[in-house]
Amino acid sequence: MNNEFKDFYYTSNDGLKLHARIYGEKNAPGLPIVCLAGLTRNAADFHELAVHLAGGATPHQVIAFDYRGRGRSAYDRNWNNYDPIVEAGDVVAGLTALDIEHAAFIGTSRGGLITFVLAAMRPSLLRAVVLNDIGPVVEGTGLAQIRSYLERAPSPSTFEEAIAIQRSAQQGIFTGLSDADWDRAVRALYRDDNGRPVPDFDPALLNTLKSVNLSKALPEFWPQFLGLSAVPVLAIRGENSKLLSAETLTQMKARHPDLETITVAGQGHAPFLETAGLPGKIEGFLNRKATSAKHAA
Repeated sequence: MNNEFKDFYYTSNDGLKLHARIYGEKNAPGLPIVCLAGLTRNAADFHELAVHLAGGATPHQVIAFDYRGRGRSAYDRNWNNYDPIVEAGDVVAGLTALDIEHAAFIGTSRGGLITFVLAAMRPSLLRAVVLNDIGPVVEGTGLAQIRSYLERAPSPSTFEEAIAIQRSAQQGIFTGLSDADWDRAVRALYRDDNGRPVPDFDPALLNTLKSVNLSKALPEFWPQFLGLSAVPVLAIRGENSKLLSAETLTQMKARHPDLETITVAGQGHAPFLETAGLPGKIEGFLNRKATSAKHAA
């Protein structure tokens, strides 16, 4: 067990063994914080941010979920269940098992879409939301880039090679990252299989991208986003993001009565939440918004 977090296992409504990392203590003074990763990512993406939030001036308990088919959660035999609605249900099951009735949510990409579902499914859960490079309009060009990369990604033999591949693929998009940033990102994406990096997700997950018809306009999620109108929101966008446009971010701010924005220079989709001073900015937002919401609940 890592001394900075505890492994928590629970069972989904359809019988899968699922996993989450828990940082901090249940009786922490701050509102619990739930971290939801991107499509092929997992709880490890939030490690540095979670340690920061669990040990800050106002400590929070932080729960970072591995969706089914990712990280330490079991793979689903039916890839059609790799769906935001199913995954939202899994998050609710995990929070129910932990006896958590209210929380702040941090959602990166796919995690933001799951947060939209939760706002419709269980609105009383949400007390504050951080959306990392995701909004109600998903740009088709950005999704096409993600699909193309995942379908064609080479299989590295070493972690050094994996880092080189990631840096090459993102060259010109992420210009503000250090060697240590790239190392952390790659070691969160891959698991160590006797020294060989292996993507830490079910390969069948890619079927969900193949099934998307990019020749047609993608559905928009404005009604789901507006379901967050009563909840304070911090929207983060990578300056070079192809998935969340600057125009959509502007529209989000115009339509939401309590929305703050951050644009991260020199980063694309999705900004690394442990960089660019983001841990302190996220902590400040949550301690201003989520703590007051906790007292008002």
